[in-house]
Amino acid sequence: MRIGWIGMGVIGGSCAKRLLEAGYSLTVTTRSRSKARPLLDAGAQWGDSAAKVAANSDVVFSCVGYPRDVRDVFFGAKGVLSAWSDGRGAGKVYVDMSTSSPELAVEIADSAEANGFAALDAPVSGGDVGAQNGTLSIMIGGPEEVVTRLMPLFEHMGTNIRRLGEPGAGQRTKLVNQIIIAGTMIGVCEALLYAYRAGLDLEDTLASVATGAAGSWSLSNYGPRIIQGDYEPGFYVEHFVKDMGLALEDAEKLKIALPGLALVRQLYLALMAQGGGRKGVHALVQALAQISNLDAFHERSCLLP
Repeated sequence: MRIGWIGMGVIGGSCAKRLLEAGYSLTVTTRSRSKARPLLDAGAQWGDSAAKVAANSDVVFSCVGYPRDVRDVFFGAKGVLSAWSDGRGAGKVYVDMSTSSPELAVEIADSAEANGFAALDAPVSGGDVGAQNGTLSIMIGGPEEVVTRLMPLFEHMGTNIRRLGEPGAGQRTKLVNQIIIAGTMIGVCEALLYAYRAGLDLEDTLASVATGAAGSWSLSNYGPRIIQGDYEPGFYVEHFVKDMGLALEDAEKLKIALPGLALVRQLYLALMAQGGGRKGVHALVQALAQISNLDAFHERSCLLP
């Protein structure tokens, strides 16, 4: 099975590496060829466009930033569809692992079916660590037979792999994930600010609450990074803002109100206005610290004993 990969970001690069290390033939492309250099040095082939990648592949994965990027990767003049249209992609599969629009996922699946191949939406959760370790949660929308056929590939990237329904279901499940993370992140950041102001030992406090009812993935994984003043991205703030916007747009179509999500998104927009768009999502603590005049939070080692 020949694999194609489009997008070498924090998640995509690590996932592609795991497939290459598993012995699959891999053709890759990304905006900046330098990002693909480690994979090319390890034996992957380069494609000048998504179409070139698709022409050399049986299964093409994409993991890019925004719905407009997904649309260009699939429908663009040099996109996957241009290589696989009119029956040329018969039996092949396009898998989008970006967090994107549920409506776009359905549009892509319908177009793929009309041209004789299949498409899955399979966004992921687990951040940079999950991608590196192959422990991602993968949320899949699309035909059950196709998901089953590609399960050996997914198992190199994740440990919690579920088909949630028809096209678009994977994207909607990922938006559920992002709504939960939004509420959790503000809780983690406000709690650590409170503990800091109250004079508590932050590492002891974190250890005390992490295994109780307040425990969460975000607390256990992002809490220590906040304490260390490490705001390197496992997931970019600007992409999280995009995801929250997608959830709010879909919620409006479903005629439900998500006021908590809207509030958290505004706080993240404030962080972006402060220049934090390319930091990790846990850098929300910096925007909240500024509101409370806790400027020490902006220093890398501010929270160490």
